[in-house]
Amino acid sequence: MVKWKQRLSQPSAGHTVISAVVPLFEAWLDRPHGVLTFRMTQVLTGHGKFGRFLHRIRAEETSGCRHCEASPEDTVEHTVEVCPAWEEHRRVLVGVIGGGDLSRRALVHAMVRSEEEWQAVASFCEAVMLVKEEADRMRQRQQRPRRSRRRRDPADIRPP
Repeated sequence: MVKWKQRLSQPSAGHTVISAVVPLFEAWLDRPHGVLTFRMTQVLTGHGKFGRFLHRIRAEETSGCRHCEASPEDTVEHTVEVCPAWEEHRRVLVGVIGGGDLSRRALVHAMVRSEEEWQAVASFCEAVMLVKEEADRMRQRQQRPRRSRRRRDPADIRPP
């Protein structure tokens, strides 16, 4: 664990989630509750249905938010902290974890503090990312050219 912590603290590791977890490294590993889900991992790493990430991997033409269209960049920070589309989910989250700080570091702190706070973060991530995923699937369906299905005339069918 000492070697692992040393490797994570090196600048080359430099990922936002690492900087959020390293100060709580032992507490994170020793917590008696919580299992990371796919969608929680997307929020913590930023590798999910966020405009900035999708644009970076060339899956989207722009990095803007498709849910409020007011932000030039859809990031984890935008999604969790300010996007009006997630206001109700955010209100519930803040009601459980308290405070106004919703940075990844603050989310990790909350997740370590208690099972209730872990569950609040998990619920927020699941609800928001599920909607973002479904919206992305709908956009992809609308962008695909529709194949016409020509019905066969029964007279054209030859017997075997």
